[in-house]
Amino acid sequence: MRLYETRQRAVVPLAASPASTVRMYVCGITPYDATHVGHAATFLAYDVLQRRLRDLGCRTRCVRNITDVDDDLLARARAMGVHYLDLAAGSLAAFDADMAALGLLPADAEPRATSAISDIRRLIGRVLDSGHAYRSGDDVYFDISTVPRFGELCGLDAAEMVVLARNHGGRPDDPNKRNPLDFVLWQRSAPGEPEWSSAWGLGRPGWHVECSALALAHLGETIDVHGGGSDLVFPHHECSQAHSQAVTRRPFVRHWMHTSMVCLGGVKMSKSAGNLAFVADLRERWDPMAVRLALLGTHYRTDWEWSEGRVADAARRLERWRAAGRGDGALAQVRERLDDDLDTPGALAAIDAAVEQGAPVSDAAALLGVVV
Repeated sequence: MRLYETRQRAVVPLAASPASTVRMYVCGITPYDATHVGHAATFLAYDVLQRRLRDLGCRTRCVRNITDVDDDLLARARAMGVHYLDLAAGSLAAFDADMAALGLLPADAEPRATSAISDIRRLIGRVLDSGHAYRSGDDVYFDISTVPRFGELCGLDAAEMVVLARNHGGRPDDPNKRNPLDFVLWQRSAPGEPEWSSAWGLGRPGWHVECSALALAHLGETIDVHGGGSDLVFPHHECSQAHSQAVTRRPFVRHWMHTSMVCLGGVKMSKSAGNLAFVADLRERWDPMAVRLALLGTHYRTDWEWSEGRVADAARRLERWRAAGRGDGALAQVRERLDDDLDTPGALAAIDAAVEQGAPVSDAAALLGVVV
């Protein structure tokens, strides 16, 4: 199998033998709203990857975190007048129902940031002890000057990273920082926010260190495949890689895999923009397998525009596949397409061609997670 690797900016072989366990980490949701199709597209790409790896004879272990203490979650809970964990619980229940309806394989672990505060504090302590972090004001910051290759994952220069850091709440103008791109590991909580005790005072962790601590705890010092949406490459994954490798002195990730952005109205689908198409709404009107097919119709690395017409087309495709009956037509071709950088559009086309020739395609559809 060959997959695009973000750091190398090339399609390269995915190193895994049939006797291995492929350890995968995909950044999960911040649970303060319903699941939109942009989320679902990312998790479906990782789901199909797992299915093909298992089909090849590999074992997989997939961890998908839950960021249940975060600036956005806390702000939404405050605006709604509810406890942040109550908001998270309701959002997680809805997310689980959406993912089950779309047929996702269950994650092997779904650790929550709030359940790993002790792991996070230990990791921050190790970063400080290694000389890669410093205390300033009430906070602890990672010192990027100690990482000569900071920025290698995203491939951006310092000025470009500063712009993205500002857009993602990184506060490059914080006067307590030595460098605008230094990022927070531990911060003093604002009034009314949750806080935990630490050697550096009461506070809460920064976003990037949460994922690192969870990944290291559940998958070890080096992960085979790690990623999420392409909007996480910087700052989140660049920073996670920096402080993880600073303390372990080993590669944090062998293969970085990032998915494209889904747009609506020409703008990236996001909670902040408000241009969302929710999975729960779609599955009230459509067969969830048609929704799944619609999301698999575009290559995982291609930015694309969402429209509900895609689901209508997918529903008609699903009917044709189901009418073809049960059997293994197109299975070899689907395997070939998935091994070529997870080419799901090519896999769908191969199944369509087999159906046109009167072949049954249930086994090929199942490899894509589609029940016919």
